[in-house]
Amino acid sequence: MAAPERESDVVADDGTVSSVEYAFDALSAASPEGWRVELIEGEIHVVPPANGEHEEIVSELTGQIRDHRKELGRYTGIGLYVPDASATGKVVPDLVIAPKGSFSDRAEYHDPAPVLLVAEVTSRSTAVQDRGPKLRGYARAGIPCYLLIDREAGEVVVYSEPSGASFTRSSEAALSKTVALPEPLGFELDTGEF
Repeated sequence: MAAPERESDVVADDGTVSSVEYAFDALSAASPEGWRVELIEGEIHVVPPANGEHEEIVSELTGQIRDHRKELGRYTGIGLYVPDASATGKVVPDLVIAPKGSFSDRAEYHDPAPVLLVAEVTSRSTAVQDRGPKLRGYARAGIPCYLLIDREAGEVVVYSEPSGASFTRSSEAALSKTVALPEPLGFELDTGEF
């Protein structure tokens, strides 16, 4: 479900919040448990809960990262404020890798500065956003690595070295193969378990 953004300021001169921010907050508060609301490049997206296959992939991914980089935190369902991704920049990646303790405050959406990697696992309802607006938003935010597990295309893509609204490096592998994750992760991710 996507609702196009109306022409309005995010914050008016008098400090009031725009109708887009109000709609976002209202949808977030009204969403059933397990549903996510994101505002990406000016569109509000209400995302249903993930299916079992999606969660198995995220679980396997977090396990492999834990096995290779125990010192890093693995965060699912955490909100990031990704400037320039949209009017509010609020997104919830499937997985965020950052040093432990990076998100110890009570904020719902966090600065992406400590993030080393974000991962998205596509589904029919999120694939277009994962391949386009989120890809550009994560690059603009300077997130060093974006891992896209594209179930519909049957591949995994590792984007790295952000510059402006794009990543300057990418490597692809078919699901079931291995793909190298850049430093500081620095290990071969085995997608055969996905």
